[in-house]
Amino acid sequence: MQLGGFSVGLAVQDLAASMEFYRKLGFTQYAGDPDQNWVIMKNGDTNIGLFKGMLEKNVLIFNPGWDQDAKPTEPFTDVRELQEQLRAQGVPFAAEADVQTTGPASAILIDPDGNPVYLDQHV
Repeated sequence: MQLGGFSVGLAVQDLAASMEFYRKLGFTQYAGDPDQNWVIMKNGDTNIGLFKGMLEKNVLIFNPGWDQDAKPTEPFTDVRELQEQLRAQGVPFAAEADVQTTGPASAILIDPDGNPVYLDQHV
């Protein structure tokens, strides 16, 4: 099962302070907009998203169709197909992608410890 690029989305209280902290660890801003209360930071192949007021808790994020640099990959497994494969294995969903659509979509599952896992397809 290919899930695509991976990052951790952190629910932060103070975006500027969090950005400064992660800069000290060698991360640089890669995407996002602090004025919109979110940024993606990168250190090598490691991506973290900092989200102020957008997430209830930290979340694991997979991006079907993207690599670690947010570049399209071909072929890739569509989020709707991943959803069906996981559902067939008994994995419950908190939110589902609309199987009647194509292109960008997302689904959210919750791991056994309550951690959200976000399948976020942008292509």
